[in-house]
Amino acid sequence: LTMEINGILGLIVLILDIFAIIKIAQSSESTVKKVLWALLVIILPIIGLVIWFIAGPGDKKLKI
Repeated sequence: LTMEINGILGLIVLILDIFAIIKIAQSSESTVKKVLWALLVIILPIIGLVIWFIAGPGDKKLKI
């Protein structure tokens, strides 16, 4: 049961990280800032995601 929960949480974090990286790439920031933000999200998946959501570039609204 705990492996299933960990797997689901890992999948959710992965999806949110991909969403964050897409939004970073679409932002109007400089290429250097985009790369730095993307590296932060990749290297620190959960903490980087939270920092990006609070202070990072890009429109964080989910557009479907």
